[in-house]
Formats: sequence, structure tokens, C-alpha cells
Amino acid sequence: MLRITNLKKSFVQPDGQRTPILDVPAFELAAGEQSVLIGPSGCGKTTLLHIIAGIVRVDSGSVKLDNIELTKYSEAARDRIRADKLGYVFQTFNLLPAFSALENVLLGMTFASGRHSGSRARELLVRVGLGHRLSSRPSTLSVGEQQRVAVARALANRPKLLLADEPTANVDPKNQQQVIDLIRNTCREEGVALMIVTHSMEVANQFERVDRLEELNRVVAELRETA
Repeated sequence: MLRITNLKKSFVQPDGQRTPILDVPAFELAAGEQSVLIGPSGCGKTTLLHIIAGIVRVDSGSVKLDNIELTKYSEAARDRIRADKLGYVFQTFNLLPAFSALENVLLGMTFASGRHSGSRARELLVRVGLGHRLSSRPSTLSVGEQQRVAVARALANRPKLLLADEPTANVDPKNQQQVIDLIRNTCREEGVALMIVTHSMEVANQFERVDRLEELNRVVAELRETA
């Protein structure tokens, strides 16, 4: 499903110096597999997710998603691939405040080809426990309910892979387990591969597969050796 080979990414600083962020020799995730990615702040977790999603271009290397080599495509083409192949749950949800829960999910569908299904959007909102809040705008929803809308939107186009960036970071502690269970169970039912980024070991310990980015990323390893 996902295969990364010799991925390198750096950013140019204001003084013109180039700072390496990622140097990942290899990473793979099988279809339907679930993993959690952990690591200290600044080790490149969110950057890696953005690269997998086609939001950020790599300096060099290969990123294959469902046998599509993302690095060969333009930004516009990567946007279309992301709409068809990926779901993304952001830390801040990124819901549009002027639209209802149902409209937010439907809007997410418009970017993919031929999958604008009102019944699918309603079905997902019912599945995440929001069947009674279809017409509610984000400002009238609790933080936990907003996260549920974000999960429904991310799954609306039946993606091959769901990326979740710190999905419990802005959720009340008493609702965090519900969010994790919701994401994992829905992905399992839909046959969607899942990668969750988290700082929480409580979350990480629930997964059979735990990847530590500081071990995958040679940039971090080299910094530790020179420290």
C-alpha cells in the first residue's frame, strides 16, 4: 500500500542554510495494516505525513502509494491522487465553520472523482454517532463531535490509507479513547490502512505495530551521535 525508499527532505533557513529534516532509507505499510508513529517533537513526524499525502515535495527518493509514484507528479496531480487515495485527520480538524456536519463531509467528497454520495456521508456520520447532528455547524458541536465529523470526512471517499496527525491532541481526556477506537474500528471495517502519529504512549501501546521515527530517520540518529 505504502512504500518509501531513500526519502530525503530538507528546508532552507532564512540565512540560506539548508537544514535536513528527514532521511528515511525504507518504510512500508501493507493494505489494511494499522501502525502508530511516535517520536519526540521536531523529528519530522508531521513532515513525513505531509510528504505521504503529497502536500510537501521530497528532495529525493521514492514514495509509492497504491503503486503510484507520488514524486513524479505535479502539485495539482498530487492533490487529485490525495483526494482519491487518502484520508487525512488533522490536529485542528479543519472543518468549515459556515457548513453543517453533513455539508463538511459532502464537500470533502467533491475533490474525488465520481464519489459524491449523500447516503455515504450520512451513513458515516451515523456510524460515528452524529446521526442527530447532521445539520449542526462546527461551532455548535463539542470538540469531540468535531473530531468525529473530521473522521467521517476523511473516510468519505473510501481511501486506501488514512493518516491521523495527533487525533486526540485537542480532545478532552475522557473522550480520547473513543476517538482512537472510532478511527481504528472504522478503518478495520472499511479495510483502510491506518497510520496515526501521536506523542501518547497510552495510545501507542494499543497497537501491535509501533514505529519510532527517530529510529527510522537517519537525520535524528546522526544528531544523537554528534551530541
